[in-house]
Amino acid sequence: MRISTDVAHRITARLNYLEKHGMTLAIDGDVHPTPFANLPQDIAQKVRSDPGYYHGRPLLQEDLIATMDLADVDMALCWQNPAVLRYGPDKDENHASLRKANKAIAQAAIDHPTRVIPAGWTDPKALGTDNAKTLARDCVTEFAMPVVKMNPAQNEYPITDPMVLEVVDEIVSLGAVPAFHFGSDGPYTPPEGLEEIAKRHPDVPVIGVHMAGGGGHFVHSEENYLKARALGLRQPNVFYVLSAKRDPHIESALLAYVAAGEPYCRNIVAGSDAPYGNMLYHFGGFRALFDGMSGGSYTDPRLKDDPNLMSQQMIDGFMGGNLARLVVEADRRILSLAAVPA
Repeated sequence: MRISTDVAHRITARLNYLEKHGMTLAIDGDVHPTPFANLPQDIAQKVRSDPGYYHGRPLLQEDLIATMDLADVDMALCWQNPAVLRYGPDKDENHASLRKANKAIAQAAIDHPTRVIPAGWTDPKALGTDNAKTLARDCVTEFAMPVVKMNPAQNEYPITDPMVLEVVDEIVSLGAVPAFHFGSDGPYTPPEGLEEIAKRHPDVPVIGVHMAGGGGHFVHSEENYLKARALGLRQPNVFYVLSAKRDPHIESALLAYVAAGEPYCRNIVAGSDAPYGNMLYHFGGFRALFDGMSGGSYTDPRLKDDPNLMSQQMIDGFMGGNLARLVVEADRRILSLAAVPA
């Protein structure tokens, strides 16, 4: 694997910054910004003219930093927004469109290297397996992305389909971290499927974004919420982003991970799923929840009996430090595998 000197410098700078500051940063683990210029015409028109248009309303890349500042979020793991990317029947055209969306995320990180952690996106069904692998490689070697995501729910393919496994193997071979939309909004991402992915590469993290939340119905999600928690507490390379998930289950997941201790308490981090979730609302909620948990008077018996379980170090990890550590480790792997020209 070869990367340019410029890409190596970007990865190294991010690694050094996160190594130094990561445990003190609030990092949103799930954000989908889009440049206004990349919006389909009908969505752009709604953004201009319809203040009531909220479901799927884009977070404009031009507004990203101001949104983060408002929410007191230091950095964000950012990937493209699938709601504003439309696939057609031509796999090569789909590849070009998704590559353009990934490139925009990479540019946001170039423009704001201490605020944006760029993450990639690929799709073996819409692009074809070879194109999906090529794009995953470009995300890492050209766009300096330590994480590459797939969304089986969006395009209706099983998380354990052979084409997915082939792309996962490619991502791992590059030193990057595979990530998945892991929700209850359809049959394509069951906990058993994420477990199969995790066991395929047990020494590499796999990110389950939403921890079985996503757009699932409350009743339908309940079983998957419980299965996802149990999976994460027996499979130490499963890493969860707590976004688009019911707040009582966010609370109970955090309490379970606090009680489990190392290494599991390092495998979960806060997220908003902006623009599908409001960053200010969610990070205000996370802070209030942690303030209550660490105050010595929380009603849950695990913290009531031992209020020291929720240490400041634990809170810092949940608020961003855990994700910073994951990215640092991925960046190190990528650099170790890369041949950088003189």
